Amino acid sequence: MYKDQPVTDKLVEEHGISPEEHVNIKKMLGNREMNFTELGLFSVMWSEHCSYKNSKPLLKTLPNTGDNILVGAGEENAGVIDIGDGWAISFKIESHNHPSAIEPFQGAATGVGGIIRDIFTMGAKPIAVMDSLRFGDPSKPRTKWLANGVVAGIAHYGNCIGLPTIAGETFFDSSYETNPLVNAFCLGILRHEHLAKGAATGVGNPVFYVGAATGRDGIHGATFASEDLDDSSEERRSAVQVGDPFMEKLLMEACLELLKTGAVVGIQDMGAAGLACSCSETASRGNAGTDVDLSLVPQREEGMIPYEILCSESQERMLVIVKKGREKEVNDIFEKWDLHAVQIGTVIDGEKMIVRNNGEIVADVKAKDLTDNVPEYTRKVIEADYFSKLKEQNDKDIEKALAKNNLDHNNSLSKLLSSPNIASKHEIYEQYDHMVKTNSTVLPGSDAAVLLVKEADKILAMTTDCNGRYCYGDPFTGAKIAVSEAARNLTCSGATPIAVTNCLNFGNPYNSDVYWQFNLAIKGMSEACIKFDTPVTGGNVSFYNQNPDGAVFPTPVIGMVGLIEKKEHITSQFFKEAGDMIVLLGPVGEELGASEYMNVIEGVSIGTPPACDLEMEYNIQSFCRESIKSGFVSSAHDISEGGLAVSLAECCFSSLGHLGAAIELPYEIVNNTSALFGETQSRIILSIKKDKIKDFMNFSANYRVPFCEIGKVTEEKDLIISAKGKKLIERSINDLFDSWMIGVL
Repeated sequence: MYKDQPVTDKLVEEHGISPEEHVNIKKMLGNREMNFTELGLFSVMWSEHCSYKNSKPLLKTLPNTGDNILVGAGEENAGVIDIGDGWAISFKIESHNHPSAIEPFQGAATGVGGIIRDIFTMGAKPIAVMDSLRFGDPSKPRTKWLANGVVAGIAHYGNCIGLPTIAGETFFDSSYETNPLVNAFCLGILRHEHLAKGAATGVGNPVFYVGAATGRDGIHGATFASEDLDDSSEERRSAVQVGDPFMEKLLMEACLELLKTGAVVGIQDMGAAGLACSCSETASRGNAGTDVDLSLVPQREEGMIPYEILCSESQERMLVIVKKGREKEVNDIFEKWDLHAVQIGTVIDGEKMIVRNNGEIVADVKAKDLTDNVPEYTRKVIEADYFSKLKEQNDKDIEKALAKNNLDHNNSLSKLLSSPNIASKHEIYEQYDHMVKTNSTVLPGSDAAVLLVKEADKILAMTTDCNGRYCYGDPFTGAKIAVSEAARNLTCSGATPIAVTNCLNFGNPYNSDVYWQFNLAIKGMSEACIKFDTPVTGGNVSFYNQNPDGAVFPTPVIGMVGLIEKKEHITSQFFKEAGDMIVLLGPVGEELGASEYMNVIEGVSIGTPPACDLEMEYNIQSFCRESIKSGFVSSAHDISEGGLAVSLAECCFSSLGHLGAAIELPYEIVNNTSALFGETQSRIILSIKKDKIKDFMNFSANYRVPFCEIGKVTEEKDLIISAKGKKLIERSINDLFDSWMIGVL
């Protein structure tokens, strides 16, 4: 419980406000000191989590415009993209890292709940959820506890609310030992005319609080997410919200029903910073003021003071601004759904956010001082000390690895397939109901998930991607690869990428090496998004993913969505028929730096990532999509972690019955190890229908992209990879599949 008290310099510092910011706030208030309630407002709204004060200058450099954008990055709770015929999609990814580090189940569950609210706040009906997860060494008990709790929390919330969790990624590295990353994505669909905004306009319009009652859970969750984790963080369990997916299901249905009545002027979810954020942001967007009385807010705990009511992050709550005279419609709809709907205030003329308690004013601030007028900082960008040393060490490590000429490549392949970052994640996604709503067409396990959206007659593909090890080795290149591989995953599913949302997970921005990583990652991401014409529609920056031992790998996660024109273009990664020709599309390459091979076999967890040629990547993907549309392709799978040998094995695995592959590499090989397991970018494995091989070869002559025939799909359940007549790999597919299915939790 919090106690109203005089505001002192020490108390201000404890609330995360710097001395310079304190002086600035006093000026904004007319040269007076904050009271305790106002201190709570400024503390949460000026926190990194809400204000983005250390990232905004760089985020503004990302490409965020396009002909298909209806709502752009930063304008509302989530971006909205036109997909044709009067339909649009809204999607976004956000982090819930700090809460998940101390309460993995509730931290992950409420992360899912929050991102779902961001989507239906836009007037979109949520139809799918994805995740992107990072944990430490899976052999350690704490990692198992964190991972199992997070997965259970995601499964609980998604399954209970009735949304399919259809795709995602999970990566393990000691960098994330005590700082797991839990990023949740949601996508919804809407008609253009149902698009909702989050602005308070119209003087005299009533302000409604709807949804669950307010408690003390989650108070200062935003400020907690804006500080490093340390030994005292376990004491901050009260900063973790508690979710109720059944309540959210009712709230979602009630809000979507209300939005269709035309009675709503603006709507905003109460996520980070709760009522403080929703009141100030709606007023700021509408260039208006609000006057609310906290004594009218439904409360489930006794004795809550205004500071607590404003800063609570209790879940399943929304703020709705309604057209005056239509209050009864709001009350009737929410009564039908057995939910609170209480008018707590009105829109007023001016720019003030006035907060009362039983009529007495307890806070009187300008809304834009809490939102638009937050100071923005550009921190020092100093190249990290490790960077030049890492390049030099990387060459030595690779030279040492390649010198081992007598390696058993069969054994290496099995080890890689059973390693945590490559092994099947079935233990995770089998906890999710990925078939609910019956839209799921390509299920978890392929390069991207595919949804057939029946009401819109549209086919959507979606994926999340990022290799934090690459981004540590070279933040600029690593971020380019994250965008490129996300696009490649969609391309391999038959989709054209259309837009991106990002979740940028980094350490403390006040550390110059972290800010250097962030700066370069933004530049790399920007270059790649421009090349693929995939504007950034919004997302999340999560700093302070750091503990006394250091920061996590810089992990700029990319969530990407694409469109598939026709059902017959839907493609998965698995070989379909014996006799099909196998093609390696893209450069040959043998780059081992920062690879899973170096990590698993050589025990070198960091290194310099492979190069990323965006022109090559774009051309390869364009050719792949056109080959799919022309009907030549049976399967397509990108080559990523584990290199060529691992990707070929994955193509052979199928729930419908395994197939084999006989491969003869027709090009000059520098080293067998790097040829099999190098992670050179811009490469895709295609299987070409056997009755279309001649047509495909004629078709490919029109494109200047590197590719070569490397073998055939076989009925014999073996993977054989040879070069110059010498077998490098010869393994039973069943044995390889058993290695791959070993499990990660």
